[in-house]
Amino acid sequence: MPTDLTIRTYEVQPTLGRHQVLDPRSLAYRRPYDGQPLRATAWEPRIPVLNQTGLIAQGIRTAQAYGLDEDVDALASCTGNAATALLSILLTPEQAFAASLNLADAAMAQHFAIGLYADATSCDQWDEAAWPSQDVGSSGLGVAKAMRNRGLIDQYGHATTAYQLCTLLQTGPVLMGLPWRAAMSEPDANGFVDADPNWADSPLEGGHEICVTALEDIALNDGAIDYANTILRFRQSWGSAWGEHGDGRLRLSTYLTLRDEIDVVQPRRDGVIL
Repeated sequence: MPTDLTIRTYEVQPTLGRHQVLDPRSLAYRRPYDGQPLRATAWEPRIPVLNQTGLIAQGIRTAQAYGLDEDVDALASCTGNAATALLSILLTPEQAFAASLNLADAAMAQHFAIGLYADATSCDQWDEAAWPSQDVGSSGLGVAKAMRNRGLIDQYGHATTAYQLCTLLQTGPVLMGLPWRAAMSEPDANGFVDADPNWADSPLEGGHEICVTALEDIALNDGAIDYANTILRFRQSWGSAWGEHGDGRLRLSTYLTLRDEIDVVQPRRDGVIL
């Protein structure tokens, strides 16, 4: 196992399965903020909202597909789900087809996400356990490596500051791993997971991976980012009934509050041919 990794693990449950893993070699590839103007951006997934729970009702039979003794109804596959949403943006329809990612069928896309999750658990060299033998969760770094191993991306970069995060969102969506507080599971009518003023004091439920799809609104105060009024939108993986049709929102100030336990990865493609 690599000895220079920073690892923070969380209790795994069927809806939450992300661990924080930071690799100093990867973190060296950060895109610095160079003073460029920042603007609102949006990157829309081409797949329906996925759901890592209620798998059997979706017609997803994991026993047959993965050699298990019986079907499981939910998986801690948020890293695979978030990455699949991101790939549906990053890949053209033709590239998605070549990669066996069905953009039109939610169940087939969820199958793809589960397979990617399985690969990610194998790429997490800090943990010997892997799905499908154990539902152990994964990391943003692990799923980025899994995508690269499949030839779906050819690089990935990181952000460790709010300005770097906003810079990455100028060019595409990002994967964000974060600690998930109980209040965040009950967003308001607009999907804000930090609407409760006491959200940060609610119990820690686990670690979660989301696909940030938009720098929806960027507010400035004397030329500097107004963190409390700058809004990120993300694609959740708990079905379309959650949040605003499956999407959530959070303030950039929430990112800052949780930053020590957050990792941000942006998978990228530069001329990869499938």
